[in-house]
Amino acid sequence: MEALKECRANLVVYLHPQKAKRVKDAVYRELSSLLFKFNEALDGVVLTYEPKFSSNLAKILPGIHPYFGVRFEAKLLLFYPKPEMLLEGEVVKVGQQSIHIIVLGFASAFIADEDIREDFKYKIKHGKEVYISRSDKKHRIKVGTTLLFSVKSFDEEMLHVCGSLIPTNTGSVQWLERKAEESQADSVTEKSISNKRPVEVLETDNLVPYSEKLKSENHIKKSRRSKNRAS
Repeated sequence: MEALKECRANLVVYLHPQKAKRVKDAVYRELSSLLFKFNEALDGVVLTYEPKFSSNLAKILPGIHPYFGVRFEAKLLLFYPKPEMLLEGEVVKVGQQSIHIIVLGFASAFIADEDIREDFKYKIKHGKEVYISRSDKKHRIKVGTTLLFSVKSFDEEMLHVCGSLIPTNTGSVQWLERKAEESQADSVTEKSISNKRPVEVLETDNLVPYSEKLKSENHIKKSRRSKNRAS
């Protein structure tokens, strides 16, 4: 997914002296408070963290007595959706005016009717709401579909994505993957055909009809037999 990235950051956590005996545990608790929240300094939502402590030493920082600071490096996984990026999510609700999606199990996404391309037509099939492609009826969007869509905007406070299905490379992931496989198979077939060596045609003057060739071979055999009898 385009909106996921790993980064390494140098961080500092300020701890009270009463936590001095269990510094690492205290650091992990502080880091857990960053999860699933947008961090302006990191420009993304922290999903996972992996701190690396290079030293057991910490120092008291002037001006914030009695707290002491623990510096460390951490590997972070961030969620940072930007406009026109592609996201994947599970469809949780389909309506005539919108499609609702959950991304990575925590962020909500909304696609309004005006952001759904005209190729998709809203219908109710067997009591269930669904969007069906006019160009390929097998391309359907319903509750439970894994959907690939484009980002229009991202509300950092609410962790809410406004999405779009206008780009032609968006839609049901299952359908898109099948189409990609079919396209790849067609490409391999065409390449195989183009690599075959064409049949070489000899000049017509050098061609001998098969029937004439057979007569000639029979005549030679009869001549040899006659010679053998004469001898």
